[in-house]
Amino acid sequence: MDALIAAAREIQSAAHVPYSDYRVGAALETADGTVFTGCNLENANYSNSLHAEEVAIAEAVKNGHRDFARIAVSSGRRDGVTPCGMCRQTLSEFCDPSLTVLCDEGEDVTEYTLGELLPNTITESHLK
Repeated sequence: MDALIAAAREIQSAAHVPYSDYRVGAALETADGTVFTGCNLENANYSNSLHAEEVAIAEAVKNGHRDFARIAVSSGRRDGVTPCGMCRQTLSEFCDPSLTVLCDEGEDVTEYTLGELLPNTITESHLK
């Protein structure tokens, strides 16, 4: 099993999911091989919940990393979960469209690029 998938699976145990019981873990690998993990943290009003991918990238950026190689996403159900639209947009703020996105399906892993998952992303140039 890919070590990044294993890290995404392992961090799920720290998830706070009292409402959905849907644990998600993410493991983000930097260009230098450092791995940052995140899990979902639900809030009773849902809109204040944090997604695993957001937590992982926030931890990496907080620690000075801005160059990323790949991210793995896994749910407790091993259902091939992909980053949601909001997480895709957050990733695109810090990652190239070529970022590899690994989605855990249990025995199999589906691989995408961020650009495949979020074509025509909103960028800084759209705000000018």
